[in-house]
Amino acid sequence: MTRLAIVSPYALDLPGGVQDQVLGLAEHLQDRGVDVTVIGPRTDGTGVGGVSRVRANGSVAPISLDPGSWKAVRSALRGFDVIHVHEPLMPLVSWAAMSVPAARKVVTFHADPSAWIRMLYRVTRPGWMVGRNTSIVAVSATAASALDWLPQVRVIPNGVRAIRSSEPRDLKQVTFLGRDEPRKGLAVLLAAWPAVRARQPDARLVVMGTEGRDGDGVTFLGRVDQPTKDVQLAVTGVFCAPNLGGESFGITVVEAMSAGCAVVASDLPAFRDVLGECGSWFTPGDSVALAGRIVQLLGDPEEVRTRGDRARIRSLDYSWDRVTDSYLELYGIDSAK
Repeated sequence: MTRLAIVSPYALDLPGGVQDQVLGLAEHLQDRGVDVTVIGPRTDGTGVGGVSRVRANGSVAPISLDPGSWKAVRSALRGFDVIHVHEPLMPLVSWAAMSVPAARKVVTFHADPSAWIRMLYRVTRPGWMVGRNTSIVAVSATAASALDWLPQVRVIPNGVRAIRSSEPRDLKQVTFLGRDEPRKGLAVLLAAWPAVRARQPDARLVVMGTEGRDGDGVTFLGRVDQPTKDVQLAVTGVFCAPNLGGESFGITVVEAMSAGCAVVASDLPAFRDVLGECGSWFTPGDSVALAGRIVQLLGDPEEVRTRGDRARIRSLDYSWDRVTDSYLELYGIDSAK
């Protein structure tokens, strides 16, 4: 049986989009009978190196800068037939993984790099990763646009689970889901909210993933577990993604689509990629325009239902079954189930 290793440069025991994708892909591959091992740093010391928190792209990246991680990664990857490295340019775990010989490699780029990083790519053209047996993947057209120095970049989106619930949908509930980072745009949504309540007094805002003080029609749930998140998305009428930038995909947007939410989103290329014609758009950072979009939807329940249904259908493009099939093809592995 082919032995597959999936490598994450980010701490596997901390929340994050890449970590969720690594662990989710491994779970679905195991369900197909694939022999897969996940390798990465951990804050509890059981991974391949200690963890440092480094600011990058408007966020904090929990990566390993431990010199000992190089040897640990190379040792952990000994004997694998296929090595799949996520964010191959991220130190140090991914660098070490890329230095390990393997019969086949797959690399996946997740980020939408800043302008200066894109320029650095074009100047340095770090082609050391492009071996004859290396397949290059980006999670979206936005992420792929930074890789014009690489040949044959294939787009395979992030995977999402279908979210279903028998609970009735609250067409007056607006939901936000995101970490407590300025680029996620919660401040824009909170600035828009008084205008929303003035015109839709029964509107409710539920905020997940961020701590805060409850206010006029606003409930903060903080960090939530998966079941709570699923229930809240399943009963939501309108999901709001007020992000300011730095997004390469928008996994929370696709989760909301899968749950059948109508989506109001910042007009960002990554969100255009995933939402297509399903989204209701506003200029990033414009709280007045955002309030107008939300009020418009809350005042038209049938439009909320229609947009939600369209979003749910489009979300099938991001099902884990399809994503897993695509990676199995690149790995050269026949599913055992």
